[in-house]
Amino acid sequence: MRTISVYQWRIGKHGEADAVGDSKELSLPSISERFMGLRAAISTNCPHVRSFARNLGFSVLHLDEQSEKVPDKNMSPESKLLSLLGFSGGSVQEKCEFDLVLLHVRAGVNDSKDQKKMRGSKGADWLNKLVGGIMETAQPGSSIASRLHCSVVLSYGTISEGLGQCSLTMNSSLEANSDLDLLRPRQSYTMKGGNVLSDIRHDYPMLIAQWQEGVTRKDMANAFSFQEFKEHGCNLAILADRFLHEVAFKLWKAPKYGA
Repeated sequence: MRTISVYQWRIGKHGEADAVGDSKELSLPSISERFMGLRAAISTNCPHVRSFARNLGFSVLHLDEQSEKVPDKNMSPESKLLSLLGFSGGSVQEKCEFDLVLLHVRAGVNDSKDQKKMRGSKGADWLNKLVGGIMETAQPGSSIASRLHCSVVLSYGTISEGLGQCSLTMNSSLEANSDLDLLRPRQSYTMKGGNVLSDIRHDYPMLIAQWQEGVTRKDMANAFSFQEFKEHGCNLAILADRFLHEVAFKLWKAPKYGA
């Protein structure tokens, strides 16, 4: 099983963080050590993300440089990404360079040719076309469909304080009544290792949509929005640091986490 993940990072304060550091000072194991030799790559033009990913053991690809290595210059962006996973011409190659490829897209300065298309109102159209191209290539029943996992992650940009319309709180009326609140089971994303976490951000979570033929659940969501996911989604919420573990599990590179 191989996977591709598309991550759109809108401009926000969290983009100012500097991830440059010495890998020897990090106590975290590399991505391949954590997930049974997983060969992972990330394609991004953000220097902070490149440095952070490199320290975690990702192979870092530059979008423009990668495009120059492709023989067919007219190849679509989705075909370029799928080729890194060993998918070409609608078929599965015997060997692949990577098991997992992350595409990090951030609208802003120093963008690649493809990323420049993300600016303004055309950004959503570009992303829709990219994901649509992947889904069209991996038609149900095809050899690619049975071997591909696709995740789309959308983060919020600058978060305005005091706005709670995008909150994970299920029923605000229960919050005011301590007796009723005790009867409500605690959501799994608020706990880790059996301990209740006190620093969870309930407002403005990142939104994730996943597809894998015969594996991921199919819900009734018809739009990529918080309200649609909250009302019609099927997976509710997980901690952000469990995302890679969940993807690795679907690639048979990690044990099941949670229920």
